[in-house]
Order: sequence, then C-alpha cells, then structure tokens
Amino acid sequence: MKQLDRRSFVRQAGLLSLLACLPPAVLAQIISRTPPISPFGADSTAEQVTAGLDLSGKTYAITGANSGLGYETMRVLALRGAHVIGIARSMDKAREACASVPGKTTPAFLDLGDFASVVSCAGEIRAMNTPLDGLICNAGIMALPERELVYGMEKQFVVNHLGHFILVNQLMAAVTAAPQGRFVILSSAAHRRAPSDGIRFDDLAFANSDYDAWTAYGHSKLANALCARELARRLSGTSTTANSVHPGVINTNLGRQTVWLGIHEEYRGGRGHPDLCGDQPGPGGSERLLFCRLQSRPRRYPADAGRRHGQPVVAALGGTHPALPAGAGRHSRITPASRSGWRQRPPSRRQR
Repeated sequence: MKQLDRRSFVRQAGLLSLLACLPPAVLAQIISRTPPISPFGADSTAEQVTAGLDLSGKTYAITGANSGLGYETMRVLALRGAHVIGIARSMDKAREACASVPGKTTPAFLDLGDFASVVSCAGEIRAMNTPLDGLICNAGIMALPERELVYGMEKQFVVNHLGHFILVNQLMAAVTAAPQGRFVILSSAAHRRAPSDGIRFDDLAFANSDYDAWTAYGHSKLANALCARELARRLSGTSTTANSVHPGVINTNLGRQTVWLGIHEEYRGGRGHPDLCGDQPGPGGSERLLFCRLQSRPRRYPADAGRRHGQPVVAALGGTHPALPAGAGRHSRITPASRSGWRQRPPSRRQR
C-alpha cells in the first residue's frame, strides 16, 4: 500500500473539511463540473486551428524551422500574416525553408549545441529592434544510441534544454516587449522516462550510471517542462506567458535516431502502428504549438488533442481564439519547479 506523507494527509483532510462546509447545491455543482474541451481533435490541422486569425504586424521566432513541426508552424504563422524568423542549424537550410513559404519570413541560424552560436543568433534577432510576439523553442534531438558529451554534459540535455534556455534568456526583453509575448517550449510525455530523482545536477554527463537513450531524452524533456513552469511563475502578473507542450508522436525527422532501436518505421506508420503518427509531416503535428500560443493561461501542459496530430503551432499566437472557451484543452500537470533549481521528481501517475 502506498504510504501517504503527512503533508498530503493534512492537505487532503483540510480540503475535505472545506467541502463539508459548502451548501449541497454548490457541492453538487463542483462535483458535476467538467473542464471545457477544445473543439479541435485528432484530425485537426494547424490551418483549421488558426482559421479566421489575422496575425499581421506580429513577429515570431522558431527554432528547427527547416522541417517537421517547425516548418509547418512557420508556414501557417506566415499564412496568417505574421513575420516569422525561421531558425535552422545552418543558414542554407534556413534560407531554403523560408524561401519555400509564402509570406514574410527571415532566415537565421544557430547550433543549440554551441552556446556562442546561440548568443550570436539572439544578438542578430535583437538587432532587428522588433518585439517578439512569440519565441517557439521547437528544435531538438531524441534517443541518441550512444552517450555523447557536449561541454562535459550529455548532449540531449545540452541541445534540448540548455541551448534553448540561453536563447530564452537572451531574447527575454524582446518577448516581454510585445503586448502579449509568448514563450513556447517543446517538451514531451517522455518526461516520464526521466530519472526518478528528477534533474541530475550532480551528474549531467550520466557518468555515474548506465546510459539509456530514453532516460536521457526524458531527462532533457523534464528540464524543458520545468523551465517553462518556472518561467511562467517568474512572468506571473505580466502580459507575457510561458507554456510547455507535448506535440504527440508525429512523422518528422526527430525520429531519425530511432532506427537503431528497430522501431523507426513502426512509429512512422510503416509497420503496424499507423495511428501513432500522422501519415505526413505537413498538415498534422503543429497545431498544438499554436494552441499554447492562443492560451492566455500559463503553466499548463497541452497533451491530449489526439494521437494522430499534435498542436504546437497555436502555442505561438496571442489573445483568445474565438473557437476556444476559456481554459480550453485537456492538460496534464507538471510538478512546480523548486527554488533550489528544479530538483523535482517527475509527476506522479495520478498527476499525469
């Protein structure tokens, strides 16, 4: 039997006492209340989620804009009239991607594993002297078969978390200068695979334990989620918000490293699991990003819009979408970051 700690017991006992004092009619209303559900579902696309929006005059920056979710996010934001700064690992890739998208785009490049490159890219964006209505931290790597070190730390943690952490801080002033700035950080339900003791600040190289590709990936994704959580807390009371998002299992280049596991084709719909991901990387997979950007409430974790397509594009938008009720969408909780630097356990099964 699971042991209930004293703090949880006191908290739950107090809640029960409070509920007992409420009038029966009010209590019945609370018990029967269901959270608002987004009108979008598993087959919704980014274009459908953003239908009717005019993003003229807004500027967004997105990493990993040359393929997958990043590319589709850039395409749809530009389609709705926004100016999009498309960031890739090389200027050639960024230029090629931006040139293929109708609308106003500006190519930029950085290597998230090279901190000087991140700082340089942020400096070029700041030099544009334009407030950023949204910064979408989308790029990443997944499940490296062998442990690789960058700056003496495990590579997925460096690329997925620390590179974006630096970019967020470098562009903080630009995003907070916008009327309703939004930070969107791509996390994953794989945060559940992180070590049970949370972020391993004393062993970021995974030198003191056997390396496991998914544990290391989950470690980086937990850091992403906790970073967004803490950022949202620090931005509380301002017009700027931060969200982390689980986009779903989508047919993109992110899974290129999983060939060694023998599941790459299976996850891409090629062998027995067609519902795990979109049949194509274009229309599906980016609307969850946009959904977060539409949300006016921070510190949530959009994750359940459907298995086939994600919703990253909408995390990048501002204000309220006419099709979304207040607090729309289903969310799973992320444990609040501690003041000691995110030394938190992953969410319990009940919280997930």
